[in-house]
Amino acid sequence: MITMLAILVALALDLLLGEPRRFHPLVGFGRLALALERRWHGDVTWRGLVAVLVLLIPFTLLAALTCFVPYGILLDTLLLYLAIGWQSLGTHARRVRDALLARNLPEARRCVGHMVSRDSTLLDPADVSKATVESVLENGNDAVFGAIFWFVVAGAPGAVLYRLANTLDAMWGYRNERYRRFGWVAARLDDALNFIPARLTALSYALAGRTRTALRCWRTQGLRWKSPNAGPVMAAGAGSLGVLLGGPASYHGAVQYRPLLGEGRIPDAGDIDSALQLIRHSLMVWVVALAGGATLVEFFATR
Repeated sequence: MITMLAILVALALDLLLGEPRRFHPLVGFGRLALALERRWHGDVTWRGLVAVLVLLIPFTLLAALTCFVPYGILLDTLLLYLAIGWQSLGTHARRVRDALLARNLPEARRCVGHMVSRDSTLLDPADVSKATVESVLENGNDAVFGAIFWFVVAGAPGAVLYRLANTLDAMWGYRNERYRRFGWVAARLDDALNFIPARLTALSYALAGRTRTALRCWRTQGLRWKSPNAGPVMAAGAGSLGVLLGGPASYHGAVQYRPLLGEGRIPDAGDIDSALQLIRHSLMVWVVALAGGATLVEFFATR
């Protein structure tokens, strides 16, 4: 029950305060990772492994020290708040939506460029909307539900390890010339840590929207995506929203023909709000499920 309370407080802090404005620990971690990469990068897998271990182990152990201090649950709650990026995701997505509604396509392209790694300079309004909805759905898992899952499983160390590993994957997990070997460990670690959370996120997306369509899209389309975890999440999310995602997109000057996910119409600016609402409703599903689980555990523990 204490864990459940910590999750609710962390979500409330994120809702009320958003991200720290002056300095976010994840930004500092990203700078540290970039500095290490500059000094240590090599086109071999073992260098990537060493880099991941050097960056992740100290911070995970520091998070574990909260078990040995008075009122450590308060520090745990703070660390979970810092690991969650719910309001930040909404802020970035709404900037794109507002620019589209104002018919300011250059600004919409600029804003979506902060959310996705694809080339955004030539996107039309429909492609901008689609890219934003895809990012919201995928990052709902990465920035919200995955952190909550690992907090439940392993407390603050689990949430910290998960979020930092996810950050390294976002930086190094590319299948290009520079990162194919160096970033392999970061990408595979993120795949492993996200395997269960991604499927729970996909299930919650289905339960919070068009359930049958979402489950069908997850089952028939999820495995077609290049990412084993983003595929189920985005397929279920697209089916739940009744929109069509995927298709061709340009990355680093080369067009990739991605599988189609979901079914229905091409997303527009209004579907950005729908995707954010789907995350809110899915959070309610998680809160109810976690509260019910905590109640059952407490009930059987006292018998």
